[in-house]
Amino acid sequence: MSAFTISDLRARPDFVDAVADRVWCAFWKDHGHPLSLLAGLVRQSLGAEPIPTALVAHEGDRFLGTASIIACDEESRPQYTPWVAAVWVEEDQRQRGIGAALVDRAAETAFRTGAARAYLLARAHRRVFYENLGWSILEANAPEDGMFILTRSSV
Repeated sequence: MSAFTISDLRARPDFVDAVADRVWCAFWKDHGHPLSLLAGLVRQSLGAEPIPTALVAHEGDRFLGTASIIACDEESRPQYTPWVAAVWVEEDQRQRGIGAALVDRAAETAFRTGAARAYLLARAHRRVFYENLGWSILEANAPEDGMFILTRSSV
């Protein structure tokens, strides 16, 4: 298998539409949110501020996956910031370490902003994946049953 690259979306704005589409399909579409709303949020990652930031995994011009660093991923927990969010890897590219690499790079990016901790929201079936990457459960069944807020500290 060939190697992949992880780039800041600012360096690869040609992936904006792919990021918006995949994240919308995976997390937003079934909740009735329009793609245009998500596309606008993704475009905010092109700004000069370190948060939000979107990362893309790719092989040349082929999109493989994405992860973002955002200020808040859970409105009921504004005290937790920043968050790693919208982690997605193309189905045919899974099991290559892309997701783990994206999550690690996103956490590193969050720590470079000066944050001592990063946060992540995961469903029960993904919890172990993140725990294996060094994340710890901060809150179980929060904000709802079957959801976990995980945290990772800077080293």
